Amino acid sequence: MTAPAVDVSPLWEAAVEDAPVALSVRAGTAAVAGADGRVWTVDTATGAVRPELELPGGALDVALSPDGRHLVATGPTGHGVQDRDTGRTVLTETGAWSATAVWAGGQRFAVARGRQALVLDAQGEQLWATEPAPSTVTDLAWLRDGRRLAVAAYGAVRCHERHSAAPVVTYPYVGSHLALAVAPTGRWICSGNQDASIHIWRTRDGSELTMSGYREKVSRLAFDDTGFWLAADGAPDVTVWDFSGKGPAGTAPRSLSAHRKVTALAWRPGGAGHLATGGDDGTLALWHATSGRPQARLSPARTLPGGSAVTALAWAGSELLIVTYRDGAVRAVQVPPGVTL
Repeated sequence: MTAPAVDVSPLWEAAVEDAPVALSVRAGTAAVAGADGRVWTVDTATGAVRPELELPGGALDVALSPDGRHLVATGPTGHGVQDRDTGRTVLTETGAWSATAVWAGGQRFAVARGRQALVLDAQGEQLWATEPAPSTVTDLAWLRDGRRLAVAAYGAVRCHERHSAAPVVTYPYVGSHLALAVAPTGRWICSGNQDASIHIWRTRDGSELTMSGYREKVSRLAFDDTGFWLAADGAPDVTVWDFSGKGPAGTAPRSLSAHRKVTALAWRPGGAGHLATGGDDGTLALWHATSGRPQARLSPARTLPGGSAVTALAWAGSELLIVTYRDGAVRAVQVPPGVTL
């Protein structure tokens, strides 16, 4: 007997006065950054919206600290950090492209600044910086519980230990990296690339693999909590690669087809293989993304209509999905526990 599908419904809907470009969810708070540089926080339980900092020159990314107490935003001309308890805000106009921000625990974060990465404390004071890369830094990721920083720029992913300006390990690839994903185990580093490929390095020995043939550039990558599954865009379909065992070499991915163009993806916390994706047509799809066999073409477990294009997705725990839309809508979708979506 087939179990009945559980109800998936919006819990609340709010709005911000700009087109959201980035979303971060931590400790019951969602931070939403708009294209013009304004940043809001939203209570994930109620949908109450509160204006926070405004970043001159526009915004590209936003990141909350794990405890939700500090917020950092980056943009085309610099970055800003705010202590949400005191309201203290430090805006730093560097004049350099600051693509992203990532926290290492609650006391340190890294931001891209042009061809460098800066590591700062929670109050925005610089602790150290990497030496300049050959081109603009496009993404950052922490490894080894925040003890090593991976920096993506043209030609390589370079890894720096704490206070190490020069890289201690370099993973070369001739091409422009758009996104990084690091397996939670630290075993794999993957880059999504301008040349419509995914490049993979095994951190233990530096061995590498390229998955090419995508129809479009690969700009979104994400590992699930187990580190066994990697989801990527780069085509109308989302591809899901199996990294268990010896990795994806010689295997084919699962294909998830629901959107005209994929604009966001996020794994549900835990190891159930549930994935949420959003499209430029406003649709939201929920998947059993690891079911079936390699080369399987999967259908969504549930598709929810929306309005304007989905711009970002993030889970607030395992039962609440936060979605932002190009028209400024912010929606919380309740996804109750259970195998059947």
